[in-house]
Amino acid sequence: MAGTDQQDYGRGLWSGVAAYGIWGLFPLFWPLLEPGAADDILANRMVWSLVAVVLLLIAQRHWGWIRPLLRQPRRLAMLAGAAAVISVNWGVYIWAVNAGHVVETSLGYFINPLVTIAFGVLVLKERLRTAQWTAVGIGAAAVAVLAVAYGQLPWIALTLALSFATYGLLKKQVGLSGLESLAAESAFMFPFALGYLVHLEVSGRGTFGHTVAGSYGWGHSGLLMLSGVITAIPLLLFGAAAVRVPLTVLGLLQYLAPVFQFLIGVAVFHESMPPARWAGFGLVWAALALLTWDALRQVRADRAVRAAARPQPAPAEAAAPAEAAAPAEAAVTR
Repeated sequence: MAGTDQQDYGRGLWSGVAAYGIWGLFPLFWPLLEPGAADDILANRMVWSLVAVVLLLIAQRHWGWIRPLLRQPRRLAMLAGAAAVISVNWGVYIWAVNAGHVVETSLGYFINPLVTIAFGVLVLKERLRTAQWTAVGIGAAAVAVLAVAYGQLPWIALTLALSFATYGLLKKQVGLSGLESLAAESAFMFPFALGYLVHLEVSGRGTFGHTVAGSYGWGHSGLLMLSGVITAIPLLLFGAAAVRVPLTVLGLLQYLAPVFQFLIGVAVFHESMPPARWAGFGLVWAALALLTWDALRQVRADRAVRAAARPQPAPAEAAAPAEAAAPAEAAVTR
């Protein structure tokens, strides 16, 4: 049994690494879809995401969750909100990557845990430990430093962080798995995305199904269709990881994506990183290091409390004397 558990843990760990690794490598994919504009790419991603997720649901014969969901207007409303927010996140991310702001997109996902904690306080009325407050304060200082470094608020990073934190908050309230949530959200987005693709086609701005000599061919349409698949696959891998590894491990793995994005922005696309930006990123990383240390410390403390509360069996040699003493103790108490 221990061997099976270890194998499950290993599969879960590598599934998590693969999921966050794919998300981290996304900046290498979106430029391949040019000369499609960000709105064209986004609409195609929405449409083909639904196609991909429906095929996955057919393969898994996983439909039982739909009917109960349709009878719950509040959850449907939250899913519609989640679909709108993640659409903003996807659109800003795609535009930013193709406009040469990969490093700033990585900043958005670096500060996302700090924004999520702030949401926990403001929306869910959660109480923070001292280390968490300190980490949030350092994160706020980092944003101030980066605002000076960029000459303006890092709006791309803040938009990505705020939209994804809002998305996470809504998903927490809805309580669906990653695949189910993507299916519902894609269903909400599909008619708008399809209508927009028709608009692009009528206005002559659409690129799907077209070829332009010396610019792009049928492979471009294939890549647009592939955007739905690469949206669904990491979610499946994440789902496999979530049921096999502790949340603390997933919490550490989540930093793989922005690390990969940052490295791609600096090493592949050669984006500028003057000293002031390094200072701002350094503050963000310090805040995340403090947050991670506090989370691990809290996990160890919780385990120690559970271990202390667990009843300990009496040693065999002490059982008989204890039983013999029981009548005498009972007589005294009476």
